[in-house]
Amino acid sequence: MSVILREAGLGDEHRLAAVGAATFLESYAGTLSGDDILTHCDTQHAATLYEDWLIGGEVRMWLAEAAEGRAPVGYVVMSPPDLPPANILPGDVEIRRIYVLHRFHGERVGWSLITTALDAARRTGRKRALVGVYGKNDSAIAFYKRVGFKVIGERKFRVGTTVHDDLILALDI
Repeated sequence: MSVILREAGLGDEHRLAAVGAATFLESYAGTLSGDDILTHCDTQHAATLYEDWLIGGEVRMWLAEAAEGRAPVGYVVMSPPDLPPANILPGDVEIRRIYVLHRFHGERVGWSLITTALDAARRTGRKRALVGVYGKNDSAIAFYKRVGFKVIGERKFRVGTTVHDDLILALDI
């Protein structure tokens, strides 16, 4: 299926929220507590959060849409780092989120999204990209390693009422 990438802007917050909640539920149902997932989606994938990011000017997002019908199928969020300070260097940028609906895995949508964000980071003089990922999300970790990221640390990450162990990965760009 053909997918179109474009930079997200005001008016896309509901598209981003829908994909974020759907992919989070899709990825973690059966792994994390259902109540924790729903609480996380209500707060961390609220349309108002994406709207705030779009208005704030420091966060950039790219949206992947199915060419036929233009339904949102994935996105990537690039922002100033929001990770433990010990892992951050001057010139760093964070790939804060990258989500693709499961049905579109294997279609290189994730690869297109991350290379778009990394190219934009390079053009703005960023030197290194960071990403935090759930330590038991083997498929996401494998994806980042294929891109060239390497583990540089760990952090604690709250989903609902539960704290989980995340890995922090970095890629010189």
